[in-house]
Amino acid sequence: MRAVADTRRRLRDQLRQWGVAALADTAELLATEIVTNALQHTGGGAVLTATLSPGPARRLRVEVHDSLGRRPPPRPPGGIRPSDDATSGRGLLLVEALADTWGIQARGAGKIVWFELIPRAS
Repeated sequence: MRAVADTRRRLRDQLRQWGVAALADTAELLATEIVTNALQHTGGGAVLTATLSPGPARRLRVEVHDSLGRRPPPRPPGGIRPSDDATSGRGLLLVEALADTWGIQARGAGKIVWFELIPRAS
């Protein structure tokens, strides 16, 4: 998907400009997962926004807005995981594992899936 590749490139460029290039690999991976989910499951478009909060407690927040209000089905704790040979179903597992925090919230006719990453001191 050309739109996903373009989104990754733009996000990486923005993170470099903000001085948090160390977050780029994880941010790109997680953004790719939630943008791809939005495009595959809504039949419509998706809009990605990224913000970096100011100050010493900086946080990168990436949000993907889509036009489908239906939320992904909840996964019970320790619940069913995709099989080893499954070709999909791991996106939100990656988000859960790698993001410092994440969530889903209703927004108008659609929803926002978001995650946050905290820059670590080198």
